[in-house]
Amino acid sequence: MRQTMRAMVLEKNQPIEQGPLVLEDLPRPSPGPEEVLIKISCCAVCRTDLHIVEGELPPKKSKIILGHQAVGRIEALGPHANELSIGQKVGAAWLGFTCGICTYCLSNKENLCLSPKFTGYDFDGGFAEYMVAHQSFVYPLLDNTDDVLAAPLLCAGIIGYRALKRSGFQPGDHLAIFGFGSSAHITAQIVLSEKGKMSVVTRGKEHQDHAREMGVSWSGGSTEGMKEKVDSAILFAPAGELVPDALSTLKRGGTLAIAGIHLSDIPTLNYEKHLFYEKNLCSVTANTREDGKELFRIHTEMKLKPEVTIYSLENANRALQDLKNDQIKGTGVLIMSND
Repeated sequence: MRQTMRAMVLEKNQPIEQGPLVLEDLPRPSPGPEEVLIKISCCAVCRTDLHIVEGELPPKKSKIILGHQAVGRIEALGPHANELSIGQKVGAAWLGFTCGICTYCLSNKENLCLSPKFTGYDFDGGFAEYMVAHQSFVYPLLDNTDDVLAAPLLCAGIIGYRALKRSGFQPGDHLAIFGFGSSAHITAQIVLSEKGKMSVVTRGKEHQDHAREMGVSWSGGSTEGMKEKVDSAILFAPAGELVPDALSTLKRGGTLAIAGIHLSDIPTLNYEKHLFYEKNLCSVTANTREDGKELFRIHTEMKLKPEVTIYSLENANRALQDLKNDQIKGTGVLIMSND
């Protein structure tokens, strides 16, 4: 059996246009205590990967394999890894480990853990043919799960779902979404399935058209064309300058949830215009494992179908560059060619 693997490695933070991810042949990792070795079939790309590449998130390691939406099968079990079995299909997501003993972990708020570890950031992730992960932080998947369609759910889907909960959305409500990429188009499927009404603000005409194709009530490049206030809103775009406009679209008592891990600076807010009448502004920080379990239950019930654009592993730079330039419809997914 081949003991090496191909991986796209980030050695230096650079603009994605410079192709900073390098294809390397590396030793195949071995699972440690309570870890599993996953033979990866595919891994979706995420804007967080782009933030890491370009240094908007501070580096945690001198060399890192990105990727936190990986799907594959367990190839080996480390010592004391007895929760899963060899050959089982699983997904590895952004939240890779929590301490389990801090006040947040002990109060069902593990997404706020004081010492978390994240896949493809603190330890090597899924832009490779193999990766290791802690057995308690991977999601068991049904054997007939479509790997490529499941991959975007592991971050885009889970974070979108948590943002939807944080926004206070209820079935039948009117939700505004700012930015219409990977997370947004999955979230939209949930909202529309629950008879919600949607308005979408996104700068790209192709994304506006995509939103209309999915059945949203209105989409445009700014809030100027919106004809009514909304019950809640989610900001997916990493653009702090959109926060005042997004708050202005809310009804009294409405909530704006900011879903990104990175956001440019927010301009000065006018209290009466943007926050008065008990409007709420909140952030989304990672997710709990329960969020993921809930999302995959919803996936089973609603048959969520992320739209995907396929890339080979060695074209990871191109995938992230297309993501940066808003040229991906839905989610980009890297396919491994391992045997």
